[in-house]
Amino acid sequence: MTTPRESTTAIDYAGTELNVFANALNWKQYYASVIRPYIGGRVLEVGAGLGSTTDAICHGDESEWCCLEPDPKLVFCIDERLERGEFRENCSTMTGVLSDLPVTPHWDTILYIDVLEHIECDADEMREAALRLAPGGFLVILSPAHSWLYSAFDEAIGHFRRYTRESLTEIIPDALDLQCLRYLDSVGVFLSLANRILLRSPEPSQAQIGVWDRWVVPISRAIDPVLAYRFGKTIVGVWQKRRD
Repeated sequence: MTTPRESTTAIDYAGTELNVFANALNWKQYYASVIRPYIGGRVLEVGAGLGSTTDAICHGDESEWCCLEPDPKLVFCIDERLERGEFRENCSTMTGVLSDLPVTPHWDTILYIDVLEHIECDADEMREAALRLAPGGFLVILSPAHSWLYSAFDEAIGHFRRYTRESLTEIIPDALDLQCLRYLDSVGVFLSLANRILLRSPEPSQAQIGVWDRWVVPISRAIDPVLAYRFGKTIVGVWQKRRD
């Protein structure tokens, strides 16, 4: 295991949804199947949380996997899991945010999995990410989609926004070329809409997440390709930094 690293920035994350979504295995397998071909080399996972994404998509064949997380308590949780051998040996942690890292083109993959919507100045963040991405490297983003689905849940866990193809594309620096941009979880849109209009719950229950992950996600996974990935409650995008 690589020695954990420290930085200058620490943030206390107030959201409570990380544990609720940790066991959404079907969902993690679904989005992992979309983004996994773009992940390799030196990987920086921004906003690693409890390490659930790391657990789902880190294969161990990457040369480096750094879990960057601004909340020291969450970093401590990841470190404990590392000590128990729950992650691959190429994983390490760092407490802080992207701007704490040197401005050098070091990373082959930079991941923002359910993170960018928590960052107020998202366009600035993307410019900083592009500076730290190696030529030929990939920027991978997965975020909630559509402002009309913004709910009490989004507000409670600190989401500044939800994205569309257009709004996500417009914050990506010109030095990066689009590789993949699609919506996922078409059926889940209706559950999110019901929560926004009817339930207005600040947080889904473990039972609700279980039903969604067990039944809704597999149906969406079958329907999404039929819809050409043009409709869904989540958006995923991949951009590659030009080599010139």
